[in-house]
Amino acid sequence: MTARCALLIRNGTVVDGSGADPFVADVAICNDRVVAVGPYAGEADRVIDATGMIVTPGFVDIHTHYDGQAIWSEELSPSSSHGVTTVVTGNCGVGFAPCRPADHDLLIRVMEGVEDIPGVVMAEGLDWDWETFPQYLDALAARPRDIDVGAYLPHSPLRVYVMGQRGADREPATADDLARMRTLTREAMEVGALGTASSRMMYHRTKAGDQIPSYQAADAELQALADGMTDAGSGIIQLVLNAPMESWDNELDHLIGVAERSGRPATFTLGTSNNGPPTWEQAMARVTAANEAGAYIRAQVLPRPVGLIMGFELSTNPFCACASWPAIELLPFAERIARLRDPAIRAALTSEEPDPRNLFAMNARRWEWIFPLGDPPNYEPARAESIAARAAASGQAPEDIAYDLMLERGGHAMLYNALGNFHDNRLDAIHDLMSDPGTVVGLGDGGAHYGAICDASYPTFLLRYWTRDRAGARLSLAQAVRILARDPAEMVGMNDRGLLRPGYKADINVIDIDNLTLHAPQVRYDLPGGGRRIDQSATGFVATIVSGEIIRRHDRPTGARPGRVVRGAQEGPRLPEAVAATT
Repeated sequence: MTARCALLIRNGTVVDGSGADPFVADVAICNDRVVAVGPYAGEADRVIDATGMIVTPGFVDIHTHYDGQAIWSEELSPSSSHGVTTVVTGNCGVGFAPCRPADHDLLIRVMEGVEDIPGVVMAEGLDWDWETFPQYLDALAARPRDIDVGAYLPHSPLRVYVMGQRGADREPATADDLARMRTLTREAMEVGALGTASSRMMYHRTKAGDQIPSYQAADAELQALADGMTDAGSGIIQLVLNAPMESWDNELDHLIGVAERSGRPATFTLGTSNNGPPTWEQAMARVTAANEAGAYIRAQVLPRPVGLIMGFELSTNPFCACASWPAIELLPFAERIARLRDPAIRAALTSEEPDPRNLFAMNARRWEWIFPLGDPPNYEPARAESIAARAAASGQAPEDIAYDLMLERGGHAMLYNALGNFHDNRLDAIHDLMSDPGTVVGLGDGGAHYGAICDASYPTFLLRYWTRDRAGARLSLAQAVRILARDPAEMVGMNDRGLLRPGYKADINVIDIDNLTLHAPQVRYDLPGGGRRIDQSATGFVATIVSGEIIRRHDRPTGARPGRVVRGAQEGPRLPEAVAATT
């Protein structure tokens, strides 16, 4: 009998995710699995000619916040438009389960402050047909979507669920509280949570400025979560540390101690400063030592600057903490821009000092790290492009230059505020970190920071910039694909994806790598209630395939909805029974 597959990707250059050199081959798919990689003489129901294209595994972003968007939307964009086929939610210890009805508003306030998701969007978009974490996973599973989603059990909702108002007020957990958290963590792992997530970050606050429930939780509480995972025999620890505000040594003591005592793998957010000594090297030395002693810890890094997008249409700009801004902020956009062109309004905003109590005020005028964000966007701009350098060269005030730049394109123009990962105005440190075996790339933050960040586009940036366009140290294409696919999949125990080999899940990208382009961010008003979000598109993704179904073709969605909830760690490759019987 002649072999037959459902989908055949013919004659593409396979970059298989292992880090091995690319090679030309056919990729045959049956049901949701890859069944052959190499010459394929059989027939196919459907064929994609990939001549001149690269064929890669689907990408995995293990740090997103689609907790809400995965409820109200069938498309997890922008991630799915950048080749991502699996995302993980619940990061930073914030989310929507477990949650009693009386605490809905509290969790909305937390997400509104920490993740810049407008409260009205959540109020209209969430139907809250769950209370427990297992019920939340069931709610996710009941909804169609384009790509796969896994979830961590978030610490802040769990704390409030167990402790009530005491948890929200950050009171110490009692022995009974810890025992209950441990039990609920075990139960969450048994129904499919990928791990637990928490945050010690001082900047993670509600919109009112209150610290989130997990802030400064005792190590005994983190240990209770880890012990619940140990009881279940699965799950990883995800933690945002309060560094470099506190020393990396002190902060890593919390994570490494819990990881070593529990035996569970762990990951934490790592960034570099823009100037000063390279303190992240100290952090990586601790990670290396812990791993050599038997731990499994990975620092999670973003492959471009950690930054805010600023503009008069967005959540943040250099004047958003000024006294005159609130009267303008909520006006319809066209009216807002008309008012901003008024010389009196301009004079007020450019002369007022930002309110130091506003979190955005801290970095909103670090002019040496703020740059125009054009089309195509430049994420490694020269020092001379900064607002500070432009002001020095022209003799103008930096406030005036920023103001004029944001009024361009009818008020839609944007600035890029590089908060970190841009040491000495270069990405060299990020290259070294991405090349370190103790790191994993992530931090796309898709589904959050709707009015200030769009880092979910980082896969396209990494593929284009780090392998092709950068003047300086680069990555090979094989390295880049491994970093985007296999490494993060392994980090969270998804051993069924991230490689293009027989038996692996048929999550695949076909990419016109020579013409792959990342476009400038744009604002869309397509969230529940007409809410605003920043989106960023790409061209060059010929096809994106999830579980053997084409979800995007030539950079446009097909309407296919094969996405599923990933419940817990996944076993390695397996062939469909009909295929296995013939091999």
